[in-house]
Amino acid sequence: MSNTTNFILGDYLAFAQARLADALAAAGRQTGDARLLAVSKTKPAALIREAWELGQRDFGENYVQEALAKQAELGDLEGIVWHFIGPLQSNKSREVAEHFAWVHSVDREKIARRLNEQRPAGLGPLDICLQVNISAEPSKSGIMLEDLPRLAEAVLAMPALRLRGLMAIPAPTEEPSAQREPFAHLRQALEMLQKRFPDAPLDTLSMGMSADLEAAVAEGATLVRLGTAIFGKREAASR
Repeated sequence: MSNTTNFILGDYLAFAQARLADALAAAGRQTGDARLLAVSKTKPAALIREAWELGQRDFGENYVQEALAKQAELGDLEGIVWHFIGPLQSNKSREVAEHFAWVHSVDREKIARRLNEQRPAGLGPLDICLQVNISAEPSKSGIMLEDLPRLAEAVLAMPALRLRGLMAIPAPTEEPSAQREPFAHLRQALEMLQKRFPDAPLDTLSMGMSADLEAAVAEGATLVRLGTAIFGKREAASR
């Protein structure tokens, strides 16, 4: 391990944790109401190991083959939790079902059914977030809000999946009030689902990144996906 690298990563991670704590306090929420999801795509396994040694446990990956290689190298790390957060293609669903604890990017029933069928029974249910195209951008993945109840109902009927909540990546903006608006809509959508399906374990809002952490936490984020704020600038991905 490089002491210099560890010192830099330690500073970055501590600063990210402090930002989260300050945002929770400003929103009148309790410490522990939200946690950091370290987005480790394109970062080497050695950096993930260092972050784990510093206490980070949740890691998000976008590319299946890259993630599988890291998981093989880091198989000795106890308590590490792997989240798949990228667009999911049908031909990669089995590998995701077999090697991840969470999937944040389910946006259609076909993918959900494949994950449900391919999840090994010995691993227990796969935690799922439905990705919502909260800003209605034509180029973005995600289900539209009006279609959300139907997809949620379908996923809740799949025994190998556990629907935990919603995920979104809003259109970027630097204005704090404009940042909060789509997050508020996602929170309201989750509250609607909680009322409609009161027995479901709907407790998760995966929203907010390095540029809008505070706005997301103010609107109820429980998982905040930080990449550059923890690991620094990304390099070209190896898929």
